[in-house]
Amino acid sequence: MTKTLTRFVYDNDDAFAIYYARFSDAHPEHPVKLAVGLGKWSEDATSDERQPFALDLRVHESQYEVMVTDADVSPWSNAKVIGRMLNRAEALAHPRIKDVFHITDHIVKDDAVLKAFLERQLTTPNNRLKLAARGKPTAD
Repeated sequence: MTKTLTRFVYDNDDAFAIYYARFSDAHPEHPVKLAVGLGKWSEDATSDERQPFALDLRVHESQYEVMVTDADVSPWSNAKVIGRMLNRAEALAHPRIKDVFHITDHIVKDDAVLKAFLERQLTTPNNRLKLAARGKPTAD
């Protein structure tokens, strides 16, 4: 089963961003696919006023890693509501990329469903073995 989350981000009760996340407990080796959309969210705003960023989120050793990816590998590359998805080079050069990483910091701390999935990845037997082999403490 694949889980897909749609979440809204607010700043002082104003719509700030939207993000989508997709992952599967059956395939923990695959990264969480993310799309973070920034821009205007008022009822009269159009998708041309929004910039979506494609991301992969994964557990690597004892930490989370976020990687900006190209639009063509995103499940939301054609999602009209969030606008034209930026390719990797455009996203990395975009002046709001820091906002995207700020949101991903909150995602791993504050989204209970996604946080639980990621914590299970940190404590899988294979991950514990890798951590122990590198001399880092395990969750045991």
